[in-house]
Amino acid sequence: MKFDLAINLERADQSISMKDVKNHTLDMVQMADDANFNIAWAAEHHALEMTIAPNPFQILTWWAENTNKLRLGTAVAAAPYWHPIRLAGEAAFTDLITEGRLEFGIGSGAYQREFDRMYPGLKQSDAWQYMQESLPVIRKLWQGDCEHDGQFWSFPLSTSVPKPYQKNGPPVWVAARAPITYDYAVKNECNIMAWPLTRPFSEAQLYKQRLDDALREHGTGFKPIFAMMRHTAVYENKSHSDMYIKAIQRILGQFENLFKNLDDVKNGFPKEIELKDLQNRDEYNPSMLKENLMFGTPDEIIKKLKKYQELGVDNFIYYASMGLDHNLQKKSLRLFCDEVIPAFI
Repeated sequence: MKFDLAINLERADQSISMKDVKNHTLDMVQMADDANFNIAWAAEHHALEMTIAPNPFQILTWWAENTNKLRLGTAVAAAPYWHPIRLAGEAAFTDLITEGRLEFGIGSGAYQREFDRMYPGLKQSDAWQYMQESLPVIRKLWQGDCEHDGQFWSFPLSTSVPKPYQKNGPPVWVAARAPITYDYAVKNECNIMAWPLTRPFSEAQLYKQRLDDALREHGTGFKPIFAMMRHTAVYENKSHSDMYIKAIQRILGQFENLFKNLDDVKNGFPKEIELKDLQNRDEYNPSMLKENLMFGTPDEIIKKLKKYQELGVDNFIYYASMGLDHNLQKKSLRLFCDEVIPAFI
């Protein structure tokens, strides 16, 4: 099993300075590079302080200049917000200046709130169609001249300038939960990243089953890398868990605001929804979070990770952003590097 890091530039409230966020994020990425993590992932989001990522390629370029061997991935570029020619060129340029370190993740986009601002009138539930039209076109543009007359974009003969550094372009990833996306990934030879949110291990098993079903129905001989992301917190003693649980509950309360499109966001900060007021509040109780997320002492984390390894997960994505104090975030990652990773070497 390989290990990746997903981290956002993140502000839970205005008391946290942007300079501190910038420095902390780079520190975490450099720690992952020193520990031989495989990929560092940057998201794309707009007008939200909890995920400051207006252009993932710019973030990856910054990280590339300050790391040595870590591969760099978009998780994910939101296809509806990009013209395919622009997205192909941005990705290829990033691949060029990083000398082939790019992992190209593409997806639909997350929150209806963002669509209402970035692409008014588009429903988030329909956005997958844009991703599925865009990706084949991007791959053609990376190879040379092509023209396109599609449902969402049309353009005369054009190409990607520059071309990617990696032959045939960077590895392609899609974020997948629904069966239709697993089918698409397998048919189009894409790697897969899955995120079970706060749901139990059975959700990870469901995603693996969907991958297996897609391979059986649509397999081309290409074996996709199957990556699984979980919020992760490693602590020395079980008695230390409360501060980590409180931090993730706060972020999850903000996430619910966005996920349900309640539109209560001021100056980029989503209001935290009281978890007791949610119909699905059982998904956020402390015992469930400790069990389902990658929370625990090093020994507990190793035991949990072994289950994912046995399931067939190739890459575990350590999701570091959870509203936690910066020093505690670094302490958790250091424990993971020093005491967890050696069990998988």
